[in-house]
Amino acid sequence: MIIKIVVILMLVLIFGSLFSALIFLFKDKGRGKRTATALTWRIGLSLALFLLLMAGFYFGVIPPEGLSAMK
Repeated sequence: MIIKIVVILMLVLIFGSLFSALIFLFKDKGRGKRTATALTWRIGLSLALFLLLMAGFYFGVIPPEGLSAMK
């Protein structure tokens, strides 16, 4: 159950970072570095989520059937 919460939280953070990059792009009109920073955070969070899922599968926290098979 905790892995589902972590995955959903990470996805919300990834989408939040993507949305903030869009806002910074419009506010700065392409001249600031905030857009690049927000997109860098998004890439880092996506990579962290991927590694977390791979580690969870490797160590048996996530069964081969997927998260829906967890009870």
